[in-house]
Amino acid sequence: MKTLELKKQFKHLYQPSAKKIEAVQVPNLQFAMIDGQIEKGSEPGKSPRFAQATQTLYSLCYTLKFMFKKREKNAIDYPVMPLEGLWGVTDEKFDITIKDNWTYTLMIMQPEVVTKEIFEEARENVRKKKGDSELLNKVRLEYFEEGLCVQTMHIGPYATEPATMERMKAFMQDNALFDNVGPNGLHHEIYISDPRKAKPEKMKTVLRHPVGKLKV
Repeated sequence: MKTLELKKQFKHLYQPSAKKIEAVQVPNLQFAMIDGQIEKGSEPGKSPRFAQATQTLYSLCYTLKFMFKKREKNAIDYPVMPLEGLWGVTDEKFDITIKDNWTYTLMIMQPEVVTKEIFEEARENVRKKKGDSELLNKVRLEYFEEGLCVQTMHIGPYATEPATMERMKAFMQDNALFDNVGPNGLHHEIYISDPRKAKPEKMKTVLRHPVGKLKV
């Protein structure tokens, strides 16, 4: 059985150092994606719709993995990659303490062997096993090229992310870069730790912002 070492291949994108901020070039990668918005009066950790979207995405991705692993010929094994979130706001007013105006694209990276046809076959398999749903029909397979970004590993609860983002902004200023989050990009989080299992102070989350180069 062939094994795709995705975590080793993309270690620089999914296991950056927490001790330093760095600039990286993120290539065109394939993802299973689903869009959504946090309900009024709610937040990601308490949103039923967010939880359902996450569960639907994982169901499809694990179905894909085992379809390849159980093939009689040319079986392939690969890890299901971490959940990622691209975050924006509905009204251009971002406040870390106000979360019910947040929009999101949840996504999980897929290897090149996953084609549109196989993706649709996996969707049909999930449909047969768990029934049809609006969210299942909204998951899409799409390429996403983030380009030049600044990233680091954040250690701790999500509420302390602003301090890490200040370090990222200082790095941008020192390296003649500007933050593209806003009109041209989205705040990107990659969830290395499972918040249901990890202690808040030990949680690992990759923070990544698309950037541009200042003209000097």
